[in-house]
Amino acid sequence: MAVIRKKRAQSVPSISTASLPDVIFMILFFFMVSTTMRRQDRRLVVCRLPEASQVQRLEKRSAVSYIYIGEPMPELRARFGSAPRIQLNDSFRTPRDIGEFIASERDRLSGAPLTVCIKADVNTRMGIITDVKQELRRADARNISYAATRSLGYR
Repeated sequence: MAVIRKKRAQSVPSISTASLPDVIFMILFFFMVSTTMRRQDRRLVVCRLPEASQVQRLEKRSAVSYIYIGEPMPELRARFGSAPRIQLNDSFRTPRDIGEFIASERDRLSGAPLTVCIKADVNTRMGIITDVKQELRRADARNISYAATRSLGYR
């Protein structure tokens, strides 16, 4: 007579985790290399940019300095009010400070041609933008671009 034996429950072999730290460090290194850091914190609300029918991308973004114009963020309105402000780098400034800002940006670029990009909200009054443009002329910053969104050319 044949003896029937029950098979014992076999355990699943464990997965080797010896290479796991190597994989994690490779992923970490990949994200460190491929991620760009934000140059400055925006403290203004620039919800909608003006529309333009002809829009071009800037070639060299490293030679571009940004001037933001708009209302302060909601959490900063209690301290700064809701009037449109000018942000140069990480702080609110007045139009008179633009000359100093342009001089420091030219020193940072060390001879490369400087492009100033004005990012203003569509609801910003033209008076403050005109003041900024006048100060840019006094600082001899003639290469100015305006941030805009592409429109279809009709309304």
